[in-house]
Amino acid sequence: MEFRVVGVDLAGLPTRITGLCYLDSRLICELAKAKEDYEIFSFIFEKSPEVIAIDAPLSLPRNGMFRVCEREVMKLGVRPLSPLLRSMRTLTERAMRLRRILEERRYRVIEVFPTGARKLLNLPSKKMGRRALREALAAHGLKNIPEDVDQHLLDAVICALIGLYYLRGEYLEVGDPEEGVIILPKPRKLDTSSK
Repeated sequence: MEFRVVGVDLAGLPTRITGLCYLDSRLICELAKAKEDYEIFSFIFEKSPEVIAIDAPLSLPRNGMFRVCEREVMKLGVRPLSPLLRSMRTLTERAMRLRRILEERRYRVIEVFPTGARKLLNLPSKKMGRRALREALAAHGLKNIPEDVDQHLLDAVICALIGLYYLRGEYLEVGDPEEGVIILPKPRKLDTSSK
């Protein structure tokens, strides 16, 4: 199956690092860092992916502090932050703006949540360190992740991996389509046979 995915670990402000990961059918990762919106767009437009998986809320709650999708994700034992918190509001507004521009150009944009995906894919938690996560992603078949990779880029890789499962139809959609949904990978055991 041929596919092209871009994962985006979006920062709330252009003064901070946004991690980007392009993933293709050979499971080769191409990683980059960006700050300004135009740098993010430049990376995406150059790669022309079938789906863009963004780690950031792409909508605001209709009622209360949390959307239905966040309340569903909480059932996994992880606690997402409310899009209405001050720091998250900035991130959400940026993500919604990027999504609008990308969808106007006919790109498919999905919201993902790497922390929840880690649980479903049996990936190591952040407490276990970057090296453990890098090795686990390699066990999933992902290639070309540098040894000195930082957390922004690792999260972008997980975003791209969720995008891959989305294209394969191996995903869960949680939330209310009229309010906003989060795409998660279907639960799976880690396949270590490809090591």
